[in-house]
Amino acid sequence: MEKLFERGMYATRWLLAPIYLGLSLGLLALGIKFFVEVFHVLPKVFSISEMDLILVVLSLVDISLVGGLIVMVMFSGYENFVSKLDLEGSEEKLSWLGKLDTASLKNKVAASIVAISSIHLLKVFMNAEQIDNDKMFWYVILHITFVLSAFAMGLLDKITRVEH
Repeated sequence: MEKLFERGMYATRWLLAPIYLGLSLGLLALGIKFFVEVFHVLPKVFSISEMDLILVVLSLVDISLVGGLIVMVMFSGYENFVSKLDLEGSEEKLSWLGKLDTASLKNKVAASIVAISSIHLLKVFMNAEQIDNDKMFWYVILHITFVLSAFAMGLLDKITRVEH
Protein backbone atom coordinates (compact mmCIF):
# COMPACT_ATOMS: atom_id res chain seq x y z
CA MET A 1 0.00 0.00 0.00
CA GLU A 2 2.81 2.39 0.92
CA LYS A 3 4.64 1.73 -2.36
CA LEU A 4 1.47 2.39 -4.35
CA PHE A 5 0.87 5.63 -2.48
CA GLU A 6 4.45 6.79 -2.99
CA ARG A 7 4.38 5.97 -6.71
CA GLY A 8 1.07 7.79 -7.09
CA MET A 9 2.35 10.82 -5.22
CA TYR A 10 5.57 10.79 -7.28
CA ALA A 11 3.55 10.62 -10.51
CA THR A 12 1.68 13.80 -9.57
CA ARG A 13 4.76 15.77 -10.59
CA TRP A 14 3.38 15.44 -14.13
CA LEU A 15 0.59 17.81 -13.11
CA LEU A 16 3.20 20.56 -13.50
CA ALA A 17 3.83 19.73 -17.19
CA PRO A 18 0.69 21.53 -18.47
CA ILE A 19 1.65 24.55 -16.36
CA TYR A 20 5.04 24.73 -18.07
CA LEU A 21 3.30 24.28 -21.42
CA GLY A 22 1.00 27.16 -20.44
CA LEU A 23 4.06 29.32 -19.86
CA SER A 24 4.95 28.76 -23.51
CA LEU A 25 1.57 30.27 -24.42
CA GLY A 26 2.48 33.27 -22.26
CA LEU A 27 5.73 33.49 -24.20
CA LEU A 28 3.78 33.41 -27.46
CA ALA A 29 1.55 36.24 -26.19
CA LEU A 30 4.63 38.28 -25.27
CA GLY A 31 6.08 37.70 -28.74
CA ILE A 32 2.87 38.92 -30.33
CA LYS A 33 2.85 42.00 -28.07
CA PHE A 34 6.51 42.68 -28.94
CA PHE A 35 5.81 42.77 -32.67
CA VAL A 36 2.62 44.77 -32.21
CA GLU A 37 4.75 47.42 -30.50
CA VAL A 38 7.39 47.26 -33.26
CA PHE A 39 4.83 47.58 -36.04
CA HIS A 40 3.11 50.37 -34.13
CA VAL A 41 6.28 52.48 -33.84
CA LEU A 42 7.88 51.81 -37.26
CA PRO A 43 5.55 54.08 -39.27
CA LYS A 44 6.17 56.89 -36.77
CA VAL A 45 9.94 56.44 -36.45
CA PHE A 46 10.72 59.69 -38.31
CA SER A 47 8.13 61.79 -36.50
CA ILE A 48 8.32 60.39 -32.98
CA SER A 49 10.40 62.25 -30.40
CA GLU A 50 13.65 60.72 -29.24
CA MET A 51 12.27 60.38 -25.71
CA ASP A 52 9.18 58.50 -26.92
CA LEU A 53 11.32 56.23 -29.09
CA ILE A 54 13.56 55.44 -26.13
CA LEU A 55 10.49 54.62 -24.04
CA VAL A 56 9.22 52.22 -26.72
CA VAL A 57 12.63 50.57 -27.01
CA LEU A 58 12.78 50.19 -23.22
CA SER A 59 9.38 48.51 -23.38
CA LEU A 60 10.74 46.10 -25.99
CA VAL A 61 13.76 45.35 -23.79
CA ASP A 62 11.38 44.80 -20.89
CA ILE A 63 9.34 42.31 -22.94
CA SER A 64 12.50 40.45 -23.98
CA LEU A 65 13.67 40.17 -20.35
CA VAL A 66 10.29 38.78 -19.29
CA GLY A 67 10.45 36.35 -22.22
CA GLY A 68 13.88 35.14 -21.14
CA LEU A 69 12.59 34.74 -17.61
CA ILE A 70 9.69 32.61 -18.87
CA VAL A 71 12.06 30.38 -20.86
CA MET A 72 14.34 29.97 -17.86
CA VAL A 73 11.48 29.07 -15.49
CA MET A 74 9.77 26.85 -18.05
CA PHE A 75 12.78 24.68 -18.92
CA SER A 76 14.48 24.65 -15.52
CA GLY A 77 11.25 23.97 -13.70
CA TYR A 78 10.38 21.14 -16.07
CA GLU A 79 13.84 19.59 -15.69
CA ASN A 80 13.96 20.03 -11.91
CA PHE A 81 10.43 18.89 -11.09
CA VAL A 82 9.01 16.81 -13.94
CA SER A 83 11.50 15.07 -16.23
CA LYS A 84 14.85 15.56 -17.92
CA LEU A 85 14.66 16.93 -21.46
CA ASP A 86 16.00 14.40 -23.94
CA LEU A 87 18.23 16.65 -26.03
CA GLU A 88 21.42 14.57 -26.11
CA GLY A 89 23.38 15.15 -29.28
CA SER A 90 21.36 18.23 -30.12
CA GLU A 91 23.42 21.25 -31.11
CA GLU A 92 20.60 23.53 -29.97
CA LYS A 93 20.81 22.52 -26.30
CA LEU A 94 21.13 25.59 -24.11
CA SER A 95 24.40 25.64 -22.15
CA TRP A 96 22.69 26.23 -18.79
CA LEU A 97 20.07 23.52 -19.25
CA GLY A 98 20.37 20.90 -16.54
CA LYS A 99 22.69 23.07 -14.46
CA LEU A 100 20.13 25.29 -12.72
CA ASP A 101 18.93 23.91 -9.43
CA THR A 102 16.01 25.54 -7.63
CA ALA A 103 18.26 27.89 -5.62
CA SER A 104 20.09 29.08 -8.75
CA LEU A 105 16.79 29.49 -10.57
CA LYS A 106 15.36 31.50 -7.68
CA ASN A 107 18.38 33.84 -7.75
CA LYS A 108 18.17 34.26 -11.52
CA VAL A 109 14.44 35.02 -11.28
CA ALA A 110 15.15 37.61 -8.56
CA ALA A 111 17.90 39.20 -10.67
CA SER A 112 15.57 39.29 -13.68
CA ILE A 113 12.85 40.95 -11.62
CA VAL A 114 15.35 43.59 -10.49
CA ALA A 115 16.40 44.19 -14.11
CA ILE A 116 12.77 44.46 -15.24
CA SER A 117 12.02 46.80 -12.34
CA SER A 118 15.08 48.90 -13.23
CA ILE A 119 13.88 49.34 -16.79
CA HIS A 120 10.39 50.21 -15.60
CA LEU A 121 11.81 52.73 -13.14
CA LEU A 122 13.93 54.28 -15.90
CA LYS A 123 10.81 54.61 -18.04
CA VAL A 124 9.04 56.29 -15.11
CA PHE A 125 11.90 58.76 -14.64
CA MET A 126 12.03 59.54 -18.34
CA ASN A 127 8.33 60.34 -18.17
CA ALA A 128 8.60 62.10 -14.78
CA GLU A 129 6.70 65.26 -15.73
CA GLN A 130 3.50 63.23 -16.24
CA ILE A 131 3.81 61.23 -13.00
CA ASP A 132 2.82 62.36 -9.55
CA ASN A 133 5.68 62.60 -7.00
CA ASP A 134 3.89 60.27 -4.58
CA LYS A 135 3.59 57.62 -7.28
CA MET A 136 7.23 58.03 -8.22
CA PHE A 137 8.20 57.65 -4.55
CA TRP A 138 6.34 54.32 -4.37
CA TYR A 139 7.96 53.12 -7.62
CA VAL A 140 11.38 53.77 -6.07
CA ILE A 141 10.40 52.07 -2.80
CA LEU A 142 9.12 49.03 -4.70
CA HIS A 143 12.32 48.86 -6.76
CA ILE A 144 14.49 49.12 -3.64
CA THR A 145 12.41 46.33 -2.09
CA PHE A 146 13.11 44.13 -5.12
CA VAL A 147 16.84 44.93 -4.97
CA LEU A 148 17.07 44.21 -1.23
CA SER A 149 15.06 41.00 -1.60
CA ALA A 150 17.31 39.75 -4.40
CA PHE A 151 20.40 40.68 -2.39
CA ALA A 152 19.06 38.91 0.72
CA MET A 153 18.17 35.78 -1.27
CA GLY A 154 21.65 35.70 -2.83
CA LEU A 155 23.27 36.18 0.56
CA LEU A 156 21.17 33.42 2.14
CA ASP A 157 22.02 31.11 -0.75
CA LYS A 158 25.71 31.81 -0.31
CA ILE A 159 25.53 31.20 3.44
CA THR A 160 23.65 27.93 3.04
CA ARG A 161 26.01 26.68 0.32
CA VAL A 162 29.04 27.34 2.54
CA GLU A 163 27.45 25.36 5.39
CA HIS A 164 26.83 22.33 3.14
